[in-house]
Formats: sequence, C-alpha cells, structure tokens
Amino acid sequence: MSDAQSSLRRIFANMLHLMSGKAVAGILSLAYIALAARMLGVAEYGVLNLVHGYAVFVGGVVAFSGFHAVVSYGADALKKSENGQKGQHQRLHNLIRLMALVELGMAILAIAIAVFLVPLAGAKMGWSAPALQFGPLYCLAIFATVRATPQGMLQLAGRFDLIGLHQAVMPLARFVGVLFIWFTGGGLTAFLWVWLVSSLAEGVSMWIMAYFAMRKMDLDKAGATTLSNVREDNPGLIKFMAVTNFDITLRELAPRATPLIIGWILGPAATGLYTLVQRATMILYQPAQMLGQAGYSVFAKAIAAGDLKDAEHSVRRSVMITLAISAAIAAVFAVFGRQILTIMGGAEFASGGVLLFLGAAGRALLSGTPTFSSAITALGRPGDSARAGLIVNLGTLPILPPLLWWLGVNGAGWHIIMQSAILAVLLGLAFRTSMIKAKSVRLSDQ
Repeated sequence: MSDAQSSLRRIFANMLHLMSGKAVAGILSLAYIALAARMLGVAEYGVLNLVHGYAVFVGGVVAFSGFHAVVSYGADALKKSENGQKGQHQRLHNLIRLMALVELGMAILAIAIAVFLVPLAGAKMGWSAPALQFGPLYCLAIFATVRATPQGMLQLAGRFDLIGLHQAVMPLARFVGVLFIWFTGGGLTAFLWVWLVSSLAEGVSMWIMAYFAMRKMDLDKAGATTLSNVREDNPGLIKFMAVTNFDITLRELAPRATPLIIGWILGPAATGLYTLVQRATMILYQPAQMLGQAGYSVFAKAIAAGDLKDAEHSVRRSVMITLAISAAIAAVFAVFGRQILTIMGGAEFASGGVLLFLGAAGRALLSGTPTFSSAITALGRPGDSARAGLIVNLGTLPILPPLLWWLGVNGAGWHIIMQSAILAVLLGLAFRTSMIKAKSVRLSDQ
C-alpha cells in the first residue's frame, strides 16, 4: 500500500469514528427539530433559534479555541518524546493547561458581554416576553462552544471514537427533553430550558472525555506544571494562536450572524423558516467538517515527516470525494424540497422549497473548504486561510441585508451560494500556493 493510500485510509478511518456518533446525532436531530417546529410553529420556533443563535454568536466572536495549537504543538511534543527527548510530556502538559485556562476565561468574558446586551438584542430581533426574561440565563449556553481544547486533546490521544460519541450528546439531550414536553405540555420557556441544559451537557461532556483519555497517556505523571516557559517551549505559539483563532472567528461569523440579521430585518417567522432549512442542509456540510477535522492530524504528521506528495494527494482526494457526495445530496434536495420541509416542520414551512434548494447548492460548493483550510494550517500558513475568511465573511456580509429587502428570505439562499463559491476558489488557490512554497523550501534545504 502506498503512503498516499495509507494516509487516505487513516483519514477516512478517523472520519468513520466521527460519523458513527454523527449518524445517531443526525437521526435524533431530525426527530427533535420536527417535533419542536410542529409544537411551536414557525414564529416561536424562530424565537427559540434567535435566542440560541445570539448566545452562540457572542460566544463564537469573544471565546477562544485552543484546538489547532494543542494538535500542532502537541503532535510535535509527542513525536519528540517518542524519539527519546526528555521533558516533552511536561511541555504538552503545560500547553494543554494554558489553552484550557485561556479558553475558559474567555468564555466567562463572553457570557458577561452577552448578558449585558440581551435587552437591546432581544428587542431588535422581536423576541417574545418569555424569551426576553429567560435570555440572560440562556447566555450560559455559551459553555457549549467551550470545547475546542478538549477536542484537540482527544485527537492527540487518537480517541476519534469518543469524539464521534460526543456528537450524540446534545441531540440526545434535546430529543429526550422535547419528548418530555410533548407528553407533559409546555411552551417556549420549556424549550429554552431543554436547549440550555443540552448545551451545557455538550460542553461539559467533552471536557470529561478528554480528561480520562489524557490520563491514559500518563501525562498526569509529568512534573509540577509551570506556565512561564510555555511560550519558550513552543516557538511562534502566540502568533499561531492569534491567527488560527482569527481564522475560526471569521469562518463562523457569517453563518452565526445570518439568522440574527434575518430576525432583525424580517422577524422571527423568517428566521424560523431559514433555520429549519439550515438544519436540513447541514447534512451536506457536517461530513465535510468532520473530514477536515479527521484529516488535520494526518496532514500535520505527513508534513512533519516531509512527505508533501502524500499530503497533497490526500487533500485532493478527500476534497473530490466530499464534493461528489455533497452534489448528489443537493440534487435530492432540489427535487423534493417542499416535501422535505413539510415532513420536517409541517405545512407552515413548505414555502421554503426554493430556499432549501439554494441552501443545498451553497453547502455543496462549500463542502471541500474545511479540508483545504486544515491542510493550509498544517502547512504552517494559517494566515492564508484567515485572509480568505476575511474576504468572504466580512466582504460579503454587508450584501445580505439588501438581498433580504429585495428577495425576502430567499435572499439568504443566494447569499450562501455567493459566499460558498468565492471561499471555495480562494481556499483552493491558497492550498495550491502553500504547497508550491512548501515544496520550494524543502528543495532549498536539501
């Protein structure tokens, strides 16, 4: 078996572990979304998603991700440890502790900012009285986004099975909660409680899984932890952290801001329709995201070993396979859009057939970008990915309001297509440029 085939096999083996949990999560998600949409109706379902979307948006903008730093610098520490270099377990132990402290600290800051802005944001987006009252408490859901560092820890430990299992935690909690409401009765406030508890379970469970996985790697047997030398032991860490977090924030800015902008301009009912479409089309993008996550450690190891040809081949094959699968699913959505939405949410949502088609087409175009982004970061050029995110997310987001005023909620679908096409082209070119420069540097070093 060639090195390229071996790397591709490892990427898809990792992805299958992730998919095992995601398959269960997908089924549970479709069930609880359908029940919630039918019980609440399009307007209150929109309010529910606006409250949750607001908390996640503030958390995403303010909070911190230690994922790439833990995986990149942690993989280097483990490799040096295997080669007999002493002190590498201590280095990794210190790195993980620093990332955890920073991530948790930034989450607390994000919660404080979100609570302060609830009255203004809720009034502008048309939240109902129960939602405005519950809003400050719901800001604790930001803890659902505080799990990048433990996810990196699980990748270092090779526990993709636990990452896959984690995918089902939040959907299972919501499914059980929605069933309870279905049998006992309850309105919007009951759903907000269920969404909040499930978000907390999603964040806390990842940290618990990571703790037990890392204990088995004997990192807890390292010496006394000191944080003063973390920067010294990991050259370029601060810049790497700043750039990768900037990249993540930019990539997630538009998807998280879009429902809030729709609610601000068109109201909760339009947000409810858009959110249901978004969840339906997410089936296209989630496998692509998982492929990027599963491939990052493989790309990083291949590049660290100097096997650029293997890394390039793995990236291109991964992108081609993901695009083919996404295009097939998008075609199904194009033909059966109205029927899919009616089954999921009821007759109130059937008018979103065109929006579903546009969203599916955009997701298909976007499906190869997580793999490109992971590969660019693994090549040590996260700034290239960040620049592409900056151009697309900040450059095209101001176009969304005019599209909504002109085309209604379908304008959001055209906006997704525009963003996806531009980002796919920019990241594809950035990967090609990064690979050429990496090969040139390698040749000059020989």
